[in-house]
Amino acid sequence: MRVTVTGATGLIGTKLVAALSGRGDQVTVLSRNPGAAREKLGHDIEAVAWDPSAGPAPVEAMSGRDGVVHLAGEPVAQRWSDEVKARIRESRSVGTRNLVASLGAAEPRPRVLVSASAVGYYGPHGEEQVDESTPPGSDFLAGVCVAWEHEALAAEDLGVRVARVRTGVVLDPDGGALAKMLTPFKLGAGGPVAGGRQYMPWIHADDLVGIYLAALDGDDRWAGALNGSAPTPVTNAEFSKALGHALHRPAVAPIPRLALKLLYGEMEQIVTTGQRAVPKRPLELGYAYKHPQLDEALRAALS
Repeated sequence: MRVTVTGATGLIGTKLVAALSGRGDQVTVLSRNPGAAREKLGHDIEAVAWDPSAGPAPVEAMSGRDGVVHLAGEPVAQRWSDEVKARIRESRSVGTRNLVASLGAAEPRPRVLVSASAVGYYGPHGEEQVDESTPPGSDFLAGVCVAWEHEALAAEDLGVRVARVRTGVVLDPDGGALAKMLTPFKLGAGGPVAGGRQYMPWIHADDLVGIYLAALDGDDRWAGALNGSAPTPVTNAEFSKALGHALHRPAVAPIPRLALKLLYGEMEQIVTTGQRAVPKRPLELGYAYKHPQLDEALRAALS
């Protein structure tokens, strides 16, 4: 396949590009800094300059491609201010709108767009299990995801198959939530957050990449929302216990919600609320998880 990827230098993008290249696909990446992208991803990768907020992506990076994977967006895991929240929202809605505009001008046009989203789409749900049919929540992150997906879905009017991968907590020691948790847990200072009853829809990085590849390669059934999470969501307390076990460290130091509020401000809701999200659609479509159980997935991620 010939595939164009945005957000290719991020945690998932680097692994996805490696997987695509490893199976012989021709990869083009869109980046604000093409030189840095080539340094990180390999000089055999075609890198094209694009600022998602500035206008449509270069048509030459879209024409003749079989598929596009859109991962670009302002990091959510930072202290939120009004300015940061605007960047988080606009980087996804405006960036995706500009990407779809370039799809409309491409000739021949890619047949599939696989666009990132997040389980934050559902908003907090306590112990209630949610799947891809659950309606969106009403909080800030849910609104971001709704706008993000709305812009991606506009590609359907162009005859492009659109899959939206709603990602959970990615297990990878090099970035994301797990990387931030490792230091306190290794020091024996890790434990349940804000009581630990909130659910964490986790996924091993290999399986998230696998779902993206399956959506790229799949038939027309691989469209719509796909929860990028493992079949066995756990509570924060269960996750903390499993991580402590994997690191051979105690995991009993509770972290109060107030401490996170002081450290992260409004962003603390990401870790103090959650979704018991299950990947109903990927399972129905036959995706076979490499790491469906948390204990083994943590061992694999940390090995």
